[in-house]
Amino acid sequence: MSILITGGAGFIGSHAVVELLENGYEIVVVDNLSNSNIESLKRVKELTGKDFPFYEIDLLNQTALEQVFNDQKIDAVMHFAGLKAVGESVEKPGYYYHNNLTGTLILTSVMKKYNVKKIVFSSSATVYGDPSMVPIDESFPLSATNPYGRSKLMIEEILRDIYVSDNSWRIAILRYFNPIGAHKSGRIGENPTGIPNNLMPYITQVAIGKRDVVQVFGDDYDTYDGTGVRDYIHVVDLVKGHLKALQYLDENEGVETFNLGTGIGYSVLDLINNFKKVTSNDIPYTVIERRPGDIGVCYANPDKAKKLLGWQAERDLEEMCQDSWKWQSENPEGFQ
Repeated sequence: MSILITGGAGFIGSHAVVELLENGYEIVVVDNLSNSNIESLKRVKELTGKDFPFYEIDLLNQTALEQVFNDQKIDAVMHFAGLKAVGESVEKPGYYYHNNLTGTLILTSVMKKYNVKKIVFSSSATVYGDPSMVPIDESFPLSATNPYGRSKLMIEEILRDIYVSDNSWRIAILRYFNPIGAHKSGRIGENPTGIPNNLMPYITQVAIGKRDVVQVFGDDYDTYDGTGVRDYIHVVDLVKGHLKALQYLDENEGVETFNLGTGIGYSVLDLINNFKKVTSNDIPYTVIERRPGDIGVCYANPDKAKKLLGWQAERDLEEMCQDSWKWQSENPEGFQ
């Protein structure tokens, strides 16, 4: 079986490439490299000892994407490609809607043309908005609080409508919580361009001396220490969930949605303090005002994924911190 991976040079995509190759799949990667680096795929080839075709294209370029489907025999798609910074989406909503929605519409149109009707979609826990209670299960009301989250929610609706129009599609929607960590080898990991949007790479860049302090966005949330609480999941656990979802689609028709999280909520200060404990690095931080679009508490009820996919997260916060630090300390400039 050959899997097309969109956004395969990115943080989660590159780890999925490793997992797929190590489990005997053939793959094809497309990525426009706008917020990723080709070096990640070179290192994937080193780690796995396997080669695969790569196309540097944008999903907005339908002609180029159709060429990929002409050149390669594609059986299914894992769709990671998309813009993903909450703050930037608030500043540039049109940019996010155009890129994320139009790219997906073109992708699914080309898939239909070439009779490829199996897709695992990278969604987000942001589609739950500001939940009235936690843990969050898949039946919760959907109401995103920022354009990034709304773009994910709109894509989910698009995929459901595609299935309604043609019941031969098989679609898994995976709602991620907060991926951190890195491959055990330290060879691939999160490599943000510019100022990190996510907490863990900010912490590791402070630890390595690239930045002076971690900015904590708000300490006045209704949580036990006032800082935001999130469900942090190791990226390797996350991509293992994608393989389970792909295997599920081999046996099951329709559209199914799954939370991929640990079911445990940790605050920003919990993450900083755990990182300090695991690595013996001092992590100075300063509290600033909340970011637009952020919420106080968000963590998963992952029972459905355990029941239907036979999947659950296995790595704890200590291992997430250790692997994140190994990646950063051995690659102080990322892939540069």
